[in-house]
This record gives sequence, structure tokens and C-alpha cells, in this order.
Amino acid sequence: MPETHFIPATPETVRWGAFDAAFPPVATVASGDLVVLECVSGGPEVMPPREAGLAVHPALPRIHAACPRLGAHIITGPVAVEGAEPGDALRVDIEKIELGADWGYCGFRPLAGTLPEDFPFRRVLHIPVDRERRACRLPFGPREGGMELHLAPFFGVMGVAPPPEWGQINTREPRAHGGNLDNKELTEGATLWLPVWAEGALFSAGDGHGVQGDGEVCINALEMCLTGHFRLTLEKGGGPRDPVLRFPRAETPTHYVSMGMNEDLDLAMKQALREMIAFIVARTNLSPADAYQFCSLAVDFRVTQTVNGEKGVHGLLRKGLLF
Repeated sequence: MPETHFIPATPETVRWGAFDAAFPPVATVASGDLVVLECVSGGPEVMPPREAGLAVHPALPRIHAACPRLGAHIITGPVAVEGAEPGDALRVDIEKIELGADWGYCGFRPLAGTLPEDFPFRRVLHIPVDRERRACRLPFGPREGGMELHLAPFFGVMGVAPPPEWGQINTREPRAHGGNLDNKELTEGATLWLPVWAEGALFSAGDGHGVQGDGEVCINALEMCLTGHFRLTLEKGGGPRDPVLRFPRAETPTHYVSMGMNEDLDLAMKQALREMIAFIVARTNLSPADAYQFCSLAVDFRVTQTVNGEKGVHGLLRKGLLF
């Protein structure tokens, strides 16, 4: 029977800002097991002031003091899956997402974001969250007292270890191993497929987002602590319909999702389109030319994010149109 493994966020179970196939796993699980990862967010420079009355997760000060800052995000893991080898695929079913704090933050800083030339200064907002109602209140809006946004939480970072020859890489840039995808479609009920590049797959997650617009233009979503329930299932050889999965792919209750990433947004769009064409051709009797035209008629392509160096585009194919 599948087991459930809970991994809290501690200095021993997180990495601050890096993926590396050489990182030892914090746990090893069987294919089909449920892994519950407690994930925390934010460096000391974005913690709320004491007078704000917002409780900081007790793990964060310990992580700040003990863990070397290697890059952008605090991620929990990695978790090894027994039997995973390069050439396989890891299926990640996101079964549940729990809010882990009563606040989140959204900020920008010089030399970052989509419009650094327009906003060459630093600003951080600490935004209260009503966990029971799953909503946050912004300090600005059309009415006195600000405005409310309903939450749609997801993990900005979900990924496996990169190819060993890459060595240690920053969590900032999404690549073929997944990582900082920042794709708001990957919320509770979605499934993510990741190509396996190293023994054990070595799955990690973090960068919790309470809510985000496509583009994530200022550099932050509502950054906050989340706990994710991930069912990790090994698909040998990439799975029966994906003999060689080379790039992340996803599925929601309503759509199939292709992804493209490149520092050039045009090239990210081309990759997302090529991934969708290949996906359609593998599952239907459509030719590549048929699929190309079908994408123009019926598939939506959206800008995922423009702030991670490697920009993102994702394609959305509504279920039931072709299969």
C-alpha cells in the first residue's frame, strides 16, 4: 500500500536557491507514495516588522541562520523515488495545497522585474491572508480599506535534479528539469510530468504563491508559506505514450498544458507550440501540419512569466476537443 511521508521545513531538509544532482535525498519513497512537503518562503530582508503583528514561520529564522544562500528560493527536498533513472518520467499529482501563514509578501527591487527601468527602487508589501476564507487583502484599490483577492495557491518551484553535468544551478531559471515554472495552472488537482535526469529523480518544491497573474510582471506573486501534498509516481521510459519525455508537461482537470522557456520570449513561444504539436500528434491521427493549424484555431498560448531570466509561455488545450 502507498505510504505517506511528511517532511517539515528545517535547515536539514531545505536547500536555499539551488538544484544539484549531487545533493543527497532527505527521504527516499516508493513510486505511488504521497509526500507532504512543508515549504517556507522569503529571506530576512522581506520578513514583516514586529509591529505588523504577522507571525513568522518558526523555521524561517533557523533556516536564515544555518543555510547558505545559493540562489533565489528556499525549496524543501530533494526526495528520491526508488527505481527512477535517466530517461524515465516522474508524475507529480498535486493532491492538496494548504496555506501555511496568515500573510504573504509581494515586492520588487532595482535591476529586476519586467520594467526595472521604470521602477529603480525597492518596495515590499506585507499582505494579510484570511486562511479560512482563502483570500488576501491588498492595501490599495478602488475603495477605502483596500481590495480583496481570492487565492488560487500553487508552487512556483517544482522540479527534479538537473542533468549531473550541469552541476549546481540556481533555482531562479526554469529549465528542462522543471524548477521555477511559475505556472499558475499547476494548482490543486493538476498533474505535472517531469523528465528524470538523475538517479532517484530527486524532487523538490517551494516558492509558494497564494495568487498570481500570468506574467508575474513585478517579480513576485503573493509569496507565502504553503504545504503541498504530492503523489510521486514513476513512469518507466517516460510512460507508455511518451517514450522520451524531454521537457515538463502538465494536465489540469480542464486542460492539457505544454510549456516553453527561453530568455527570448519568441523562442519560448516556439518551444511551447512545438511541444503542443508533438503532444497532439502522439495522441491522434493528425499530421504535424494538421496539429499546427489546429493550435492556431483552438489552443490558447499565454505568457507564464517574464522575470526569471528564462521567460515562459504555456499552451492550453481544452479537454474534449481532440481526446
